[in-house]
Amino acid sequence: MKYTQLGRTGLKVSRLVLGTMNFGPQTDEPTSHGILDSALDAGLNFVDTANVYGWGENKGRTEEIIGTWFAQGGGRREKTVLATKVYGSMSREGDTWPNEDRLSALNIRRAVEASLKRLHTDHIDVYQFHHIDRRTPFEEIWQAVDVLIQQGKILYAGSSNFPGYKIAQANETAARRGMVGLVSEQCLYNLAERRAEMEVIPAAQDYGLGVIPWSPLHGGLLGGVIKKEASGGRRASGRSADALANSSVRAQVQAYEDLLDKHGLEPGEVALAWLLTRPGVTGPIVGPRTAEQLDSALRALELELSEEVLAGLDEIFPGPGPSPEAFAW
Repeated sequence: MKYTQLGRTGLKVSRLVLGTMNFGPQTDEPTSHGILDSALDAGLNFVDTANVYGWGENKGRTEEIIGTWFAQGGGRREKTVLATKVYGSMSREGDTWPNEDRLSALNIRRAVEASLKRLHTDHIDVYQFHHIDRRTPFEEIWQAVDVLIQQGKILYAGSSNFPGYKIAQANETAARRGMVGLVSEQCLYNLAERRAEMEVIPAAQDYGLGVIPWSPLHGGLLGGVIKKEASGGRRASGRSADALANSSVRAQVQAYEDLLDKHGLEPGEVALAWLLTRPGVTGPIVGPRTAEQLDSALRALELELSEEVLAGLDEIFPGPGPSPEAFAW
């Protein structure tokens, strides 16, 4: 396993992040525990979740699965850098109540306590804001975070789905309070979706945040979906199916698969390996449903992409260019 610092911190994390969103909804508890054990055995020490994972009437279920894994002992918690998130409503349908979502000091305090209980731990290593809260000032958010840090319940704060200007606003406010501020940004970023390169990633780099891309295969679109369909395998669904309905996108994905087939490379592994070459990227989130999918993700760590392949990928999936040149000149 390869490790790097998380942004400007002294915290060492693996260059792949184990995403757990499938734990519960698609992957049962024993299989989830097996994947967590295999990841830890491979040296993957960074585990990401969120309080709302489990979804619907099962919100919190994913954290519970991780918690029962930690409860087995064997150094599982001590070896893991644990990240979870706060923002989404934890209310059950028909039982909504004010202050059960977003980033008010009250919800942050309640959400941390509930997550700690589900996760069977006394602290969260990286506590992430799942979305921006336009209603709550950063002064209030950082006051709540400061209390939790002083109590030892969280160590670092991170963001997810923040635009560049909110990263700047958050960290400037934190600096005025003498706080470390955000140390990571979890954003949608992959070969097919590169808009983060315009402002989000430059802002993260300037403020010393580690970039953690989510959906590195763009909902399966970059995982060899056309080839799988042709061979009678799993058909595209969700975001990738919608994208493939567009003829120009389908042609783009076909060109991508043809390029990698020419070089004897697996599309899903290349999509991850490409992200590992990108400036500012700490490590992409992989969300395996099975042990086999985890094995494939781990192989991407050893994959060295040639200049020819990298140039071909840029030609098929060109980036937006830097800001403001991309839209101003």
